[in-house]
Amino acid sequence: MSEGQKVFRVQGGRPLQGVIRPEGNKNEALPLLAAALLTSEPVILENVPDIEDVRQMMGIIQHLGAEVVAIEDKPGHVRIHTPSTPKSDIPSDLSTLLRGSVTLAGPLLARTGRVFLPRPGGDRIGRRRLDTHILALQALGAKVQIFPDGFELTADKLVGADIWLDEASVTGTENAVCAAALAEGETVIRHAASEPHVQGLCRLLVSMGVSIEGIGSNILRIKGAGKLGGATHRVSPDYLEVGSFISLAAVTGGEVLIEDADLPNLRMIRQVFSRLGIETRPEGDALRVPGDQNLEIINDMGGAVPHIDDAPWPGFPADMTSVILVTATQCNGTVLIHEKMFESRLFFVDRLISMGAKIVLCDPHRAVVMGPSPLGGAVVSSPDIRAGMAMLIAALCAQGESTIQNIGQIDRGFARIDERLIKLGARIERVDA
Repeated sequence: MSEGQKVFRVQGGRPLQGVIRPEGNKNEALPLLAAALLTSEPVILENVPDIEDVRQMMGIIQHLGAEVVAIEDKPGHVRIHTPSTPKSDIPSDLSTLLRGSVTLAGPLLARTGRVFLPRPGGDRIGRRRLDTHILALQALGAKVQIFPDGFELTADKLVGADIWLDEASVTGTENAVCAAALAEGETVIRHAASEPHVQGLCRLLVSMGVSIEGIGSNILRIKGAGKLGGATHRVSPDYLEVGSFISLAAVTGGEVLIEDADLPNLRMIRQVFSRLGIETRPEGDALRVPGDQNLEIINDMGGAVPHIDDAPWPGFPADMTSVILVTATQCNGTVLIHEKMFESRLFFVDRLISMGAKIVLCDPHRAVVMGPSPLGGAVVSSPDIRAGMAMLIAALCAQGESTIQNIGQIDRGFARIDERLIKLGARIERVDA
């Protein structure tokens, strides 16, 4: 651990109470910043989360030639302007820190006719293939050369095509949509991802002058525009933060009102929490988590052990798996958690076991959780953004003091999370290691 590195010191066992509001969706903000390179006119983004991954992406597009300015009198508002043709080589020293840098491939290829995409970084949660991205861009006319350190894509002209994605990849869909935005003719993307952040990107592109049909479905029809204009777009609330706040309220026994909760995008998340006996109540555009709930896992019909698994939208989000798993440790009953997408995401459960959780890791994708398990304070580390939040949830419901290391992972996805939770009564200190 390097000198000066910060950790969270957490005193658990205290109910969280009060009102909290989610930040903008990180997974929407990153491709929106990339898409702003498609036009020579200004793009204004609102409700941009002030997190490390977003700052990294801003640094990358500035390196490529964009002017990125925070609008001083409007917190969360950012103006991006790229009047000249941007550079086409994504800096490897920056992109290796950020998986989201892959979403620059489509916009840069469309605007400049060339892009060199280094192998991206990001969370170490398993293999994250780029084949879907490359195949989609090839279908639009790109030529690809593969090098040990990345991929070079070139195209004299992009032409619309009928594309079937080999998997419903979120970032693969986003790259294909951005490239199709400036391609000649119509592009049809089938088996497209339809997550809320993909919908947000499509709505920005429509505001910039692209015709897109089927937003929110798995078939997108895009009519390329010869030139895109500027636009203003608000980043939607982060439903992953909302899900994390539901868990925090439930496992600490507190009552929390989550404002601007984006209720239409919470249907599956709320349904899964209800299977753990956790009630949530809509109040206008807010969501209330009542206090002192009886956390009881509901068995499947016939008394079978219930099964919670992730799936492409509108299924249960993979990024909520870590949070729902730690929540289950505080519920009465047994549940099987099945993480289908990433073979390393569940490896953080050994840290929960060290705190007293009863979990059997069946294989890299499945864990059986038996609760409730009283958790005790421990020294733990954050292996990735979502597991980092899961460890923070565990520390806040545990008895005693916990130290969470590598909190930079949490900061990548959750803005000022310690300050915001302190307002709910959490006892968290950000201190030197």
